[in-house]
Amino acid sequence: MDARCQHNAAFDNTAQPAACCPDWMAALPDALPLSRLSIPGTHDSLSLFGGRRLRCQSWGLEAQLAAGVRFLDVRCKLERGELRIYHLCTFQRVSLRGVLRCTLRFLRAHPGEAVLMRIKEELPFFPRPRFAARLQRCLLEESRGRLWCREEVPTLGQVRGKIVVLEALERAVLGIPYERLSISDAWNVLSLERKWARAQRHLDAAASGDPATMHLTFCSGNGLFTCPEDVARFVNPLCYQHLQRCSGQPMCWGVVILDFPGTGLLQLIIESNAPGTNGGVPDAPSTPQTPQRQRGRTLRVAPLGPVSPMLRAASRVSQQTSVQKCARRSCTALRHLYVTSV
Repeated sequence: MDARCQHNAAFDNTAQPAACCPDWMAALPDALPLSRLSIPGTHDSLSLFGGRRLRCQSWGLEAQLAAGVRFLDVRCKLERGELRIYHLCTFQRVSLRGVLRCTLRFLRAHPGEAVLMRIKEELPFFPRPRFAARLQRCLLEESRGRLWCREEVPTLGQVRGKIVVLEALERAVLGIPYERLSISDAWNVLSLERKWARAQRHLDAAASGDPATMHLTFCSGNGLFTCPEDVARFVNPLCYQHLQRCSGQPMCWGVVILDFPGTGLLQLIIESNAPGTNGGVPDAPSTPQTPQRQRGRTLRVAPLGPVSPMLRAASRVSQQTSVQKCARRSCTALRHLYVTSV
């Protein structure tokens, strides 16, 4: 497969994704902890405005969720009593309430899914003392019981149809504490090669690490001599190649967080949870199946437009690399988890 097709599958700065995958979590067993899933996410998920120096995404929130994104990075500022979404000093033309309502509307339509949402105060050089209280009030008013605001990492069955809150507040716990997670976020990029090397090491650590620890790998970045789009053009295809080497095997890459992702890369992350024809995985036998679950038993890709050839089945690599050795260990762990979850 040529480099151009690979690039198009991994990087996309157009207005709409080439394909959608809105129900991929519905195919997975309830007993799986979120820490054992490979989850595609976006960095600064609502950053669509501000020019090349600030813009991190080209798809709106609804399009991201339909494409299979299940981790959202949401940055807020408290202005005149309202939590508004910002990237640095640029208002992104939406409020936190709007983000929550859109996400919960998606989850009502796709109750087998769950969305992780990191919520932080943007540019807290002088943290607003009322930010935490206002955030808590907003979450309570908008969630109507459909948020996971506990400290422990849940199983997928516990949070279907809900938003899982990840937060980093000093004096309040409104969700899973962000600092307790294993995070690679080298956002200040001086060298594209070093940026990818660090992300690659963390992806491999997620594949072979503690199954109870949630790993977040930011493949995104910015810098004095580069911008988010240029970093994504370089890193996303390398990430695609790295994950493709283990395609066809169950893997846990953790949460893979991207700028300008292509649907081919999202699909690789999704299908690593459920290798096989269309990524199908049976539910745990002890879990009663609902009509919604049955409709979502396979990871189907619904084309929204011309689909890149890269979305076809990726060829396996026969050489024994260190990544493949890691894959075998992860494969054994996941099989054990599937068996013990019955």
